Parts: sequence; C-alpha cells; structure tokens
Amino acid sequence: MGRAAYPKATNLLITADGGGSNNSRSRLWKVELQKLADDLGLNIAVCHFPSGTSKWNKVEHRLFSQITQNWRGRPLESHEVIVNLIANTTTAAGLKVQCQLDTNPYPTGTRVSDAELQAVQLESGAFHGEWSYVIRPRTSS
Repeated sequence: MGRAAYPKATNLLITADGGGSNNSRSRLWKVELQKLADDLGLNIAVCHFPSGTSKWNKVEHRLFSQITQNWRGRPLESHEVIVNLIANTTTAAGLKVQCQLDTNPYPTGTRVSDAELQAVQLESGAFHGEWSYVIRPRTSS
C-alpha cells in the first residue's frame, strides 16, 4: 500500500511503545528493522514513546478504544472471532480496520550477538538517542 501511494519515499517513520518486543533496548527489533530497511531501501526513523506514555500513541488511543467498544461483552473464544471483531470495527468518522491472522511460526529465545547488533546501521538522535534513531539501509556491493 505504501509504495504505491508514495513511490518516491526515501524514509519511513515508526512510532513505537517503550515496552514489549519492539522496545528501545530490544536487539532483535533493531536487527529485524535493519533487514526491513535493506529490503525496502528506506531509511527507517524510529521514535519510541517513553515508558508509561502509550496514551499519547494516536493509533493506540484512537484505534484500540474503538476495537474494545466493538467487542464489548462478546467472549473471545477463538482467533477467528477476535480477527472478525477487529476487522469489522468502523466509526462514524470513517475509520475502517483491516486485520488478518498471521499464522507464521516465529522462534522464541532468539539471541542476537554483539556482531549482529554492531552491523546495524543505526544513528542515534541528538535528543534521547536511546528512544530516537534512524536505521539506514546497507548498500549491496
């Protein structure tokens, strides 16, 4: 969707919460973002919300409250029920949610070596570089 809408884009901005698998200290998050930057050929700028401030995340605030209202009182008995409730969320303002179940297996306990982390083309931002950084694509030689 993004490439078709913005074919000349050179940068992608990701806002991320401060916790979970995409937290600012996650080595695997940064290594996988490097792979994405390489695949897309885009600079990926990441801005993490400080701990305890996810309420400022516009996606979480606007989207999840609507999803919660949509499934209120319904038992979440299966993945199919959950996906359908999320996918059928709409608002009067025109919000339509797209959702699909990802059934791919993902390994747990993946370790990232110091060498793998050092290969990430990461530039820390001037202000709170631990929460704000850019990962640049590696050029293929």
